[in-house]
Amino acid sequence: MIDQGKKNVIGVLVNSLDYEAAVSTIITAAHQHQPMSISALAVHGVMTGVLDRIHRYRLNHFDLVLPDGQPVRWALNLLYHARLPDRVCGPTTMLLVCERAAEEGLPIYLYGSKPSVLEALSHNLCKRFPKLVIAGAQPSRFKQVSAEEKREIVQQIRKSGAAITFVGLGCPRQEVWAYEYRNDLSMPLMAVGAAYDFHAGNLAKAPEFLASLGLEWVFRLAMEPKRLWKRYLLLNPLYIWLFTLQSLNLKRFDPQDTDPPLEEMRYG
Repeated sequence: MIDQGKKNVIGVLVNSLDYEAAVSTIITAAHQHQPMSISALAVHGVMTGVLDRIHRYRLNHFDLVLPDGQPVRWALNLLYHARLPDRVCGPTTMLLVCERAAEEGLPIYLYGSKPSVLEALSHNLCKRFPKLVIAGAQPSRFKQVSAEEKREIVQQIRKSGAAITFVGLGCPRQEVWAYEYRNDLSMPLMAVGAAYDFHAGNLAKAPEFLASLGLEWVFRLAMEPKRLWKRYLLLNPLYIWLFTLQSLNLKRFDPQDTDPPLEEMRYG
């Protein structure tokens, strides 16, 4: 399947594509040293854009937004007859990109999270893909960084020789990072969310049968109820309501109805 282009899902633009098209696009951009901002948005990620006009501007200026989460895939299939066979999950896409990067000699860089997570993640990725070159890893500074600190981060990634940078800062900080650093780094910047903890072995993934039914959120809520209850119990019903309004043509969601950021957030 080729990328069918960006489609409007309650005001947020999501690419209608499958894993093969997503990975091919990212790898091609890496070979060509092409700046590219990428994220995989499930319901929560879409809703961060719906509820924040500035963040909606950022998301709608991403080069590639993957339909992570079955409800997002269902929306594309129902609204646009996309016939997507599956969602394009961020953690799975990360592994597929690493597999291709290893085969084609494209070094990767890991940005975000904690040193212990990066160490376990690097170990597990290299064990899974022996030819994979991890050019560098840099933990999050867990704060907004100065302009000088941002230049330092950019220089470290550039000097590493990496061709692809994965960003694990949590949603929506990682999307802000990928948006703000895009033009400073001539490579794909992929926000991957919980992929770091999944692949480091710190967080269990939902059984595939739950994910296929769009119920991965139930598993994750059970694992982290205090952190995730608002995300799922409030945002999921709101997503369904807004999608219903869009599908019945009762409300128009304009992707251009946004506000550009007036200044950088500069998460680090």
